[in-house]
Amino acid sequence: MRHLERLGDQMIISIPSDEDGLTGRECPNPDCLGYFKIKLGTGLKGENLPCHCPYCGHTASPDQFWTQDQIEYVRSVAFNQISRALQQDFREMDKQLRRASRGSFIQLRMEYKGHPHPIHYYQEKRLETKVTCDVCTLVYAIYGVFAYCPDCRTHNSIQILHKNLELAEKQVTLAGGEDGDFSAYLIADALGNAVSAFDGFGRELCAVHAASASNPGRAQNISFQNLARADQRVQKLFDISLSGSLDANEWEFVSRCFQKRHLFAHKMGVVDQAYINASEDAQAVVGRKVSITPDEVTTLIAHLRHLGAHLFAGLTG
Repeated sequence: MRHLERLGDQMIISIPSDEDGLTGRECPNPDCLGYFKIKLGTGLKGENLPCHCPYCGHTASPDQFWTQDQIEYVRSVAFNQISRALQQDFREMDKQLRRASRGSFIQLRMEYKGHPHPIHYYQEKRLETKVTCDVCTLVYAIYGVFAYCPDCRTHNSIQILHKNLELAEKQVTLAGGEDGDFSAYLIADALGNAVSAFDGFGRELCAVHAASASNPGRAQNISFQNLARADQRVQKLFDISLSGSLDANEWEFVSRCFQKRHLFAHKMGVVDQAYINASEDAQAVVGRKVSITPDEVTTLIAHLRHLGAHLFAGLTG
C-alpha cells in the first residue's frame, strides 16, 4: 500500500481565493454565522492571532472561521487523494497476483471497481463593500457597510464616515464646473449625502456601544437627522455633548444645514414656516427655495468630521 502510505497522516490542502485574492470566512457563533472575506497576507503579522467576526464581534481562533463550502472542499480533496491512492495500490496488487499465479492451475486476480471521490468545487460569494482597515491595513469584504475589522477589531464607522464625506466634497468640486440647475442639484445632493453619512455613522456607532449607555434599548435607535434632538439623547444616554464640541455659531450653522437638508429631501427645497421656526434663518422666505452654497457644504463637512471624531473618541476612548 505504498501509495496510501506515501500520503502520510497529514495533508496540506490550499484553500482557493476569489478573483480579487480574497478568502471566505464564516462566523462560528451559531447566532450569527455571518459570511465575509479577507485577503491573506494583509493586516496584522504574527502567529496565533485571533479572528473577529465583522458583524457580531465574536472572537475565536482563525481555524474556527472556515466556511461550510471550504470544509466540504477540503474533505472531498482528501477523500479524492485517498481513493486515488487506493486505486493505484489495488492495481499494483492485481499485477502482482497475476504475475505470481501465471501458469498455475489457479490464477489469481484482484479487481477494484472504485472511482476517485468527486471534488466539491465552490465559488466564493459576492459581497457588497470592500474595506482596507485604516489601523492594521487588512483588506476585507462584507455585506452592508459598517463592520469590525476581522484582524484588529477596530470598528470602521469613522473610516466609512470620512470616505462618504470625501465623496460629498467631490460632488461640490464637480458642481463648480457645471452651470445652472445641474450645479445646484449637485450642491444640494452633496448636502444631503453629508447629512446622511453622519446620520448613518451616528446610528451605527451608538448601536455598537449601546451596552455602555444608561438605557441600552434607546441607544439602539438614535436618529441623527434632527441634530438638536440627537444631541439631547446622546448627552442623556452617553454623557457626551455634541453641541459642546463646537462654538455657538458653528453649532447654529450645522443645525441650519441639517434643516436645509430636510427641506430638499421633503419639500423640494421650498421654505415653510416650520423651517424658519427651527432654523431662525433670517434670509429665508416662506414659499421660496432655500439657498445653499458650495462654501456652506464644504464648511458643514469640516464640522461633521469634527463632530464625528468627537463622538467616536467619546464612545471608544
